[in-house]
Amino acid sequence: MNINSVQPKIEQGFTGKVQEQKPLKYSKDTLLENNLKTKLEIQSDKLVKAFTTYPAKGLKGDRNANFYEFLTMGTVPYLLGSAALMGVFNFANKYFTPFAQSKAGSIGKKMALGVAFYGVAKEASKALVNKPVKALTGVDTEMPYAKVVEGFPRFEGDKNTKSVEYHKVFESVEFPRYDLLYGKTNEDRNAYYDKVAKKLGLGENLASSDKEVKPRLKEIIARSNTAKSISSYLWAATGVGLAIQKPWDNFFTAATKGQGFAKVKNMARSFGNNFVKAAKDLWTGGANPTKVQKYAGKALIGAAVAATVIGVANTVINARKSANLEDKNVFDENRKVVVD
Repeated sequence: MNINSVQPKIEQGFTGKVQEQKPLKYSKDTLLENNLKTKLEIQSDKLVKAFTTYPAKGLKGDRNANFYEFLTMGTVPYLLGSAALMGVFNFANKYFTPFAQSKAGSIGKKMALGVAFYGVAKEASKALVNKPVKALTGVDTEMPYAKVVEGFPRFEGDKNTKSVEYHKVFESVEFPRYDLLYGKTNEDRNAYYDKVAKKLGLGENLASSDKEVKPRLKEIIARSNTAKSISSYLWAATGVGLAIQKPWDNFFTAATKGQGFAKVKNMARSFGNNFVKAAKDLWTGGANPTKVQKYAGKALIGAAVAATVIGVANTVINARKSANLEDKNVFDENRKVVVD
């Protein structure tokens, strides 16, 4: 095919000025620290682009729109749907009788709180698996990195083709970004793998710790991902159960009192107090609970805790167990073998 034959399509939209590459925060794929600051920066960047840049690229038919951007835009219907769910009762309150209005208002506010608790609990609970797995194996399965993507030129002379995406080192079980875990010098090239090998009981000062550790990494990733998936939904359900408890009515009342900083302070204090009371009611079933209510909260919390503990134990124990398996238990090196 003659490349020149497609040149007019590339030149479409060319204004006569060669656009320079916009400065990016990262010049190459970069490993990032897994801390609160990094998480907030990543989430804010993705959220803004999900509502602005990515939809615009897709609607214009930009050839650089990709699957990462499509998945990131999944945040939009989630947030809009949550907002619609919150408004089901709240927006229609003015059409109800005073008594029905108070009842619907309470339900609507608790529904809004439930949506918030669902999202927070589902995301935050992943740390309940990741933190102990990291402490016991040295593997941070949520480790983020910035990926610099080289796109296609949209017209002749287009130099603004690069973009930054945020991924996780262990996003893929089969193809983790092992290259980002190596040190920059020969002395510390295998420092990460040495640390993990020691945690798993493979030993110290190994000649090729990376080769020993990589198969175990895949097992840890697969098992911990499963544990996080199961436990996160149970914790999310627990968050919803917490949000529907009666003590929150006191918080909604307190939230309307005061002005300025005093109001914020009053809300924060009321939120903390009623959070504790709601947690107790979820566990006990509240005042005068039925037999089902008495044990439903305990069962839900117990299931979430059990799924988390079992998931962590399954990940760590099996990782160390596989690390301690020796080839000599499978093959007898002293046995003679004759090959015809």
